[in-house]
Amino acid sequence: MASVSHPVFARVYERLSVMMDRAGGAEHRRDLVAGLSGRVIEIGAGNGRTFAHYPPQVTEVVAVEPEPRLRAAALAAAATAPVPVRVVDGVAEALPAGGGEFDAAVTALVLCTVPDQAAALAEIRRVLRPGGQLRFFEHVAADAPGAMRRAQRLADATLWPRLFGGCRTGRDTVTAITGAGFAVDELHRFRFPPTGPSSPAASHVRGSATRPADGPAAQ
Repeated sequence: MASVSHPVFARVYERLSVMMDRAGGAEHRRDLVAGLSGRVIEIGAGNGRTFAHYPPQVTEVVAVEPEPRLRAAALAAAATAPVPVRVVDGVAEALPAGGGEFDAAVTALVLCTVPDQAAALAEIRRVLRPGGQLRFFEHVAADAPGAMRRAQRLADATLWPRLFGGCRTGRDTVTAITGAGFAVDELHRFRFPPTGPSSPAASHVRGSATRPADGPAAQ
């Protein structure tokens, strides 16, 4: 598996993720995985900031992370996680797993960065069992036209993706999730961080969606 190296962004993200968790991100990560059980695949696990929040009913987390520095940090975080975590190299568009292997999939601030969002969501659907859940915590396009949407378009057309590991701030990720065949069960929209200066990445969603029980997942 070819690694996806963003060494400068990885260093920045390691520090930024700690700051974000202190600003309330840790609570969002906890709520993101609350109630999960069985086998879970976490896509774009980064430096493993979600690992500490998995409930004991989870029997295994397969954490996929393509960036070498972040993957090394995730391996360190896995050593103290409350559930078994196996960190592997891989990309969202070609997950290293068979069809229908997992009870749940988790994405946290990653669907903005994948080069092909539709392919990534198709892969997530493939590796989930029918009836399995996708849990997502993502920043997305502002929910109404206006200054923020304009700021997102400008950011995405200039330096933002190069500075932040390929991130696109203006993606309509919820529509992409439903377009991939998931049924959205729960959705919360909010600004994050809740206080302080705004940025093109301030509009967030957290929620869950279900892979319909329409037969076995593709192999």
